[in-house]
Amino acid sequence: MPTPLQRPAGHDPGKSFTHPAETHPGFRLLPYKKEEFPMASNRLMRINEEIQKELSGMIRNLKDPRVQDTMVSVTRVDTTGDLRYAKVYVSFLQEDRAAEALKGLKSASGYLRRELGSVLRLHHTPDIQWALDDSITYGARMLALINSLEVNSDDHADEG
Repeated sequence: MPTPLQRPAGHDPGKSFTHPAETHPGFRLLPYKKEEFPMASNRLMRINEEIQKELSGMIRNLKDPRVQDTMVSVTRVDTTGDLRYAKVYVSFLQEDRAAEALKGLKSASGYLRRELGSVLRLHHTPDIQWALDDSITYGARMLALINSLEVNSDDHADEG
């Protein structure tokens, strides 16, 4: 079998040969870059859900007082396609203790990664990166703003 840059078998050396990459702009030679074929999104979503479920249970069992003193919720996990990194979004019930609890989670990352690797049985256990998710707080604040608006029922009756 010829390599991608060799002329095809049976080609007359006297004739000119145009490589397909020269005439077709979308034509690529092997090897393809690994990033061009991302992991199937449904598999990645299942892995994200499994990491979220497992980490939620593991966080409850941490002995770090910074994490034990507050209620921690894992809201979302985003894993890279090569499964090297997982960004874990967490929210805290007590907002005043969020910074200390996040430091506690970062210090326990190695332990959590090792435990995650023993449960998930992936080829690579992702490196955990923690991020504060304030979407719950933001949603509560927006709901309070919406509820604080005064709607005059007489104004709506006149319009209709």
